[in-house]
Amino acid sequence: MARLGVQAVVVALVCVFEVVRSQTTLTPSLTATTVIKNVTSTTVSENVTTTTPIMLSTTTPGCSGLNTSSCEACAPGTYYDSETLLCSCCPEPGLCIFPTGCHSCPLGFYQPLAGQQTCLPCTPGFYTNLTGSPVCQACPPGSYTNASGSVSCQACTPGFYASRQNTTVCNSCPEGTYCNSSSCAQCQMCPVGSEALKTGSQECSLCHPGTHRNSDQKVCQICSSGFYQVDWGQENCNICPEDHYCPSPDVNPIKCPSDAFCPQGSTAPGYCMETFFRKAGDTCELAPVTIALIVIGGGLILLFFVVLVFRKRSDTDSELSLSRAPLLQKNRPSCHVYGVPCDADPVYAGW
Repeated sequence: MARLGVQAVVVALVCVFEVVRSQTTLTPSLTATTVIKNVTSTTVSENVTTTTPIMLSTTTPGCSGLNTSSCEACAPGTYYDSETLLCSCCPEPGLCIFPTGCHSCPLGFYQPLAGQQTCLPCTPGFYTNLTGSPVCQACPPGSYTNASGSVSCQACTPGFYASRQNTTVCNSCPEGTYCNSSSCAQCQMCPVGSEALKTGSQECSLCHPGTHRNSDQKVCQICSSGFYQVDWGQENCNICPEDHYCPSPDVNPIKCPSDAFCPQGSTAPGYCMETFFRKAGDTCELAPVTIALIVIGGGLILLFFVVLVFRKRSDTDSELSLSRAPLLQKNRPSCHVYGVPCDADPVYAGW
């Protein structure tokens, strides 16, 4: 009898151990499964000892044996894993018995809501370099990303800029501006006396001699007529001084010849008309030969008019003579009296 009592106690302890183990061991590979075990049940009686196999049903981990009302939604930044045993025990997806059943979103992914089954990739222009992130961060000015699920942003290369947040592409610096470093949020204007002739410039070049650039201009300008500039990188041009002339804007002023005029801003010396004029101070005066020619020419013109007047008068007198001639020579009819013309003088016959 004593030996039978010991056997009964041993069998009872084995059954209790199996039940406790089935409710406390969480095996991810088993989800709501029923395990059939052969357990030897010993019935103790005074005379007969019988051993029969019984079916012991164990549900791993046994959701009915756990308090499923304590299931909680996965927190923002985590997601529900259908392969997690603790989550599969809960009646609704996204709910877990313990927070350890929810997985953190990986790098480049986020989840702003609770109780979700998946994480979302960061959209272009945003990134996250943390696990379990509920939000993505916008790329700061001077950087960009054009891919989904980005872990970081790329810096704009020299010559390019991004002035806004969450940019997906960097823009090239416009003409007249430059950026000589990475991560430029804005391009800088070229200093006066320099220029950037193409877009995406990393540096500015100095204005050549003969050109200039001030703050109101984008590129270097050629000096105006009568101005010059022989230095590099200048803001303004200089006016050609008096008694000098500047044939080209990139050369020094040239001394004016002694017989020429060169007022301020001259591009070439000015001369009096050769032979007929000569320089006299700041003006031109008539040369002696010009004066002689004027006198001779004036005399010839006066003589011409005198001859013309006399000739005109002579012609007038001739016309008057011709007009009077018919009046002096009248035609009379022939007259004969006794054979003697009528206009003959009388002859006295002695009477």
